[in-house]
Amino acid sequence: MWLRKSSIGKKLIMSISGLFLIIFLLFHLSMNMAAVFSGDAYNLICALLGANWYAVAATLVLAAGVVVHFIYAIMLTVQNRKARGNDRYAVNARPKGVAWASQNMFVLGIIVVLFMVLHLSQFWYKMMFAELMGDHLVTLCDGNTVVSPQDGAAFITYYFQGNILNTILYLIWYVALWFHLTHGFWSAIQTIGWNNTIWMNRWICISNIVATVICGLFAIITIIFYLNGAGVSNVLACCH
Repeated sequence: MWLRKSSIGKKLIMSISGLFLIIFLLFHLSMNMAAVFSGDAYNLICALLGANWYAVAATLVLAAGVVVHFIYAIMLTVQNRKARGNDRYAVNARPKGVAWASQNMFVLGIIVVLFMVLHLSQFWYKMMFAELMGDHLVTLCDGNTVVSPQDGAAFITYYFQGNILNTILYLIWYVALWFHLTHGFWSAIQTIGWNNTIWMNRWICISNIVATVICGLFAIITIIFYLNGAGVSNVLACCH
């Protein structure tokens, strides 16, 4: 099948999956913004998106999107390295007009994925997965704090309020994600064919705006969480 074998087909699959993941980031961003204004509102969203069939189905689709995007990134990287042969070992200046991000997309992608694993272990695993396993209470890593899997505000408060290391790690994640998005968004549009000589520069500008809005707001929200926590937490028990 040409989608799997041709370079254009692989880029098309990667582009579509990447745009899908950007839509998810916008949705996730709107959830986190709700937590800034009201922990109860955020917990209501968490309850609606808990261990329900539609939430589980959406999670599986999202996971498939991430896996597909990453696998095809590996395939294209290997293919490009083989095509370049020994030239890849030559020391050359970066071509004029080629952004640094475009030459380091795979490395940036690895950083994004690694921090995604951290994020999933701190939130998804102890919320939706715990609920699916029938756990009504979850003990956090300090061994003394117990919360409900649906109390997202408590998780945010626990992992960010006053936790400078976790906050810095997430801020690094947003920087890597910003570089990845600034190139990835317009590149996906170009691959799909929604561009021309007039719109190319416009799409690059839009990509920078979208990446800045997503990563900038995530960073601001994270700093707010670090300083104040998330709304009113419903910590059920502590200090066993």
